[in-house]
Amino acid sequence: MSEAIFRFYSELNDFLPLDRRQVLFTYAFSGRPAIKDTIEALGVPHTEVDLILANGVSVDFGYRLRDGDQISVYPVFESMDISPLLHLRPKPLREVCFVVDTHLGRLAGYLRMLGFDTLYRNDFADDELARISSHQSRILLTKDRGLLKRSKVTHGYFVREIHPRAQLTEVLRRFDLVGLIIPFQRCIRCNGMLTPVDKEEIIDQLQPETRQYYDEYRRCEDCARIYWRGSHYQRMQQLIAQVLEEVKG
Repeated sequence: MSEAIFRFYSELNDFLPLDRRQVLFTYAFSGRPAIKDTIEALGVPHTEVDLILANGVSVDFGYRLRDGDQISVYPVFESMDISPLLHLRPKPLREVCFVVDTHLGRLAGYLRMLGFDTLYRNDFADDELARISSHQSRILLTKDRGLLKRSKVTHGYFVREIHPRAQLTEVLRRFDLVGLIIPFQRCIRCNGMLTPVDKEEIIDQLQPETRQYYDEYRRCEDCARIYWRGSHYQRMQQLIAQVLEEVKG
């Protein structure tokens, strides 16, 4: 039986048992397993990892573990330049877009409200989520660690928080999204883009009070839902302001 010494850094410790967090620990193994398989056997999805050092040297997921190795594992760096070292995932996405699992519907609505392209259905199967993430280059947001361990998934994130508002703050911080927020450009219900529409064109779809007090409207290009700046708009603005304060605080 061979042994290697491991140390996981920063939020990767969330996936480890308490006695292995923030410390060096010994891992016993047989044969020459791939480092990717070993890291996932320890509980950490490969999508959370961006840098592995074996005895101080940057290695990729195909590296075969050897007796006596000292392994350091680091999370995805969103704001730090580690270009001289070996990134373990494909190049960052040009445009930030998401696919969200069935447990995060409220988070999906919040992300759409802030203008982020976010696919969500309450009946997405795991295979379909993995396929969409891979084929459409979408970051997979999930509460399922096993889903992030699938080889198809190259961009994914395990959402730690329980409450949707806190989840939104977590995701905005994790991917440094504050500068990319463009509120009220997507349909909260279906993710379609919103475009201005003339009041006369939709007047037969409006309630009498809405027709009387509001003149500016937007319509979803996909599901045709109508939006206007009513009391709900003011509440959403307040929510956005509170979330931004939390993110920057």
